[in-house]
Amino acid sequence: MATVPLKDELDIVIPTIRNLDFLEMWRPFFEQYHLIIVQDGDPSKTIKVPDGFDYELYNRNDINKILGPRASCISFKDSACRCFGYMVSKKKYIFTIDDDCFVAKDPSGKDINALEQHIKNLLCPSTPYFFNTLYDPFRDGADFVRGYPFSLREGVSTAVSHGLWLNIPDYDAPTQLVKPLERNTRYVDTVLTIPKGTLFPMCGMNLAFDRDLIGPAMYFGLMGDGQPIGRYDDMWAGWCCKVICDHLGLGIKTGLPYIYHSKASNPFVNLKKEYNGIFWQEEIIPFFQQMNLSKESTTVQKCYVEMAKQVNEKLGKIDPYFVKLADAMVTWIEAWDELNPPTKDSAKATNAASK
Repeated sequence: MATVPLKDELDIVIPTIRNLDFLEMWRPFFEQYHLIIVQDGDPSKTIKVPDGFDYELYNRNDINKILGPRASCISFKDSACRCFGYMVSKKKYIFTIDDDCFVAKDPSGKDINALEQHIKNLLCPSTPYFFNTLYDPFRDGADFVRGYPFSLREGVSTAVSHGLWLNIPDYDAPTQLVKPLERNTRYVDTVLTIPKGTLFPMCGMNLAFDRDLIGPAMYFGLMGDGQPIGRYDDMWAGWCCKVICDHLGLGIKTGLPYIYHSKASNPFVNLKKEYNGIFWQEEIIPFFQQMNLSKESTTVQKCYVEMAKQVNEKLGKIDPYFVKLADAMVTWIEAWDELNPPTKDSAKATNAASK
């Protein structure tokens, strides 16, 4: 690659419990970028990173040292710990990927540069207010179709690019159990904006976002060790982000790029982690669908704190866990603001987004 898009403006965040040999496959695409590795589990274990990568690595001891008492908001023994990497990054953009995700091939057999496609998605506007039947009008070979209002063709800033996966689909445990051999082989050459008012299940294994526009809402919740729920970390962040993006006039795209998800996690282990969430989501989703944020919430942080209050009041009735989660959401924002004091640029970005 002659030019490296956003080389100095993008960090790659990877949560892991193992040696990062998978990076060898990604070397042509990742080597020019800075990596933030968040080591989960036992901090005394040494994680090996292949030579030639520019990276910083944080383990649980580092998290405790940097955040002090606020470290309680970062999940332990769960990939949700990745959001600590979002907090310590100083770049405008973040790409996050799991360590069991490999380079996928397009239908012609060519390796897919997932990061490059995410960057394209983030740098093009979104169209959440009116659906374009040719999907993303900003892609080569596409445009706005007849009947699309000219007043809406400028679009809005894209805050999130949500990529997909070939091979092992991102299924919940019950679906995994009834379809153990199912593999996703369909490559759909499409990017589309998720319409305003529509929620979606966000998957964190192939995801990019504009940290300046939506970073403080990318909190992956309290999951894993000591919590009554797991595997809802990215979905929780996705529901929060979507409501805030709709409120602030920002867009979320989904579709390309694909990565190759190499191995299925154990459905019986997953069922234990998801068990409460499968019941709770039937009340959580209507809660987010009906949520209204006040006009006073003009920044992501203000939106998120207001959201935490509603989580406490309305979801706290379902289970005490949600009272704890609401407190952690506020703690997360306090920690974010401490590590990321507002600058003139971030104030400008927030003001532009809220107009």
